[in-house]
Amino acid sequence: MNRYCSLEGLERDRWPAPSADATRVVATAHALRRRPIGELTVEDMRFLIGQDIGLPYLLPLALEVLRDNPMAEGDMHEGDLRS
Repeated sequence: MNRYCSLEGLERDRWPAPSADATRVVATAHALRRRPIGELTVEDMRFLIGQDIGLPYLLPLALEVLRDNPMAEGDMHEGDLRS
């Protein structure tokens, strides 16, 4: 998997820009889909996986992180990547 590609590139699906009144969740999801997957943080992965976005690409990355640290955490609580 090319970690320099974004989810948009890997999925070959470019979402239109969110509207000006988009929620934080929508705006964040759009922004993270454009970031190279190799630059995503644990919190970014936790967020996207929780929104069912990019699972074929993100789940293998999340498993790599969890193999190294089963209690990997984003912004919620210790081990939240597993949740």
